[in-house]
Amino acid sequence: MALSPLNRRRWRTFRANGRAFWSLWIFAVLFGLSLFAEFLANDKPILVSYRGELYMPVLRFYPETAFGGDFKTEATYTDEGLQCLIRTGGIPACWDDPAGVQAKAAGGIYDGKPVQAGWMVWPPIPYSYNTINNVGEAPSAPDRQHWLGTDDTARDVLARIIYGVRLSVLFALLVSVGSSVLGVMAGAVQGYFGGRIDLLFQRFIEIWSGTPTLYVIIILFAVVGRGFWLLVGISILFGWTGLVGVVRAEFLRARNFEYVRAARALGVGDRTIMFRHILPNAMVATLTYLPFIVTGAIGALASLDFLGFGLPSNLPSLGELSQQAKQNLQAPWLGFSAFFTFAIMLALLIFIFEGVRDAFDPRKNFA
Repeated sequence: MALSPLNRRRWRTFRANGRAFWSLWIFAVLFGLSLFAEFLANDKPILVSYRGELYMPVLRFYPETAFGGDFKTEATYTDEGLQCLIRTGGIPACWDDPAGVQAKAAGGIYDGKPVQAGWMVWPPIPYSYNTINNVGEAPSAPDRQHWLGTDDTARDVLARIIYGVRLSVLFALLVSVGSSVLGVMAGAVQGYFGGRIDLLFQRFIEIWSGTPTLYVIIILFAVVGRGFWLLVGISILFGWTGLVGVVRAEFLRARNFEYVRAARALGVGDRTIMFRHILPNAMVATLTYLPFIVTGAIGALASLDFLGFGLPSNLPSLGELSQQAKQNLQAPWLGFSAFFTFAIMLALLIFIFEGVRDAFDPRKNFA
């Protein structure tokens, strides 16, 4: 679908801002990689060949019995016994003579049975965000096995960062979209109609903005338990007021313009005037606040996790990594990892939205 001349001009304006353009590429690559975190950091193989058939444990559940084991629970692929069964095609003889079995696994016969050699393809980081490595002291310093070290529960820091970035960005995008939609709609109604509607809405927003959000979160989590979607809903519920003021001001200013009066005289409906004619002109002011909403959502999530009132403990959390850095000052790699993760992610988002804001500004017109 071809872009309109206006959108082509906006795209040229955005590309002319080199800092925003390259930040978009870097962020897209990093976030795109995090979307496939299971293929980058996982304690399950990406692909398994067993008796001539292919399995994808990273995507599907397979019981241990599928690979010649004894239990119907999910296979533990890091277990040496299960790895031996996969390599030898299900012949349980690795414990007795591993060298002999592996030599014959290339297509020979073992104990009167044909042996089909199996294999596994592992992710670059063979640990998930919740994989506990009970080796040595925790937290452990970075090494060849753990590139950014481990935290105080012996979990790989790099794996937790990859999963945590994905979770934080998705949380911020969901909260930003939900808050922006509600805030723009509320501000548009207030500014366009004015009068008693505006007055009542303003008093409601003043009361609503004074609600202690943290106390509400603590009470709800104590009653119904912590959850990702509950936290998203609460954040939207108390975050939509941020855009109301600026959108309301733009609509109050534009509702008496000549083109709006002409549209009313021609019988154009209020909804069409509000969202087709006035809102595009109010987008510049709206986009100015959008970076603060996105970065604020990421910071709010990290703050709640740092205080212990954020995501459930079984989910990867950058705020929880910061909390561990505070509690383990003898492990500076935790603090450096958390700091640089937040600094890079937030800086890239700020640069991108600066470019988007300039692209939508009609006063800026690059060739």
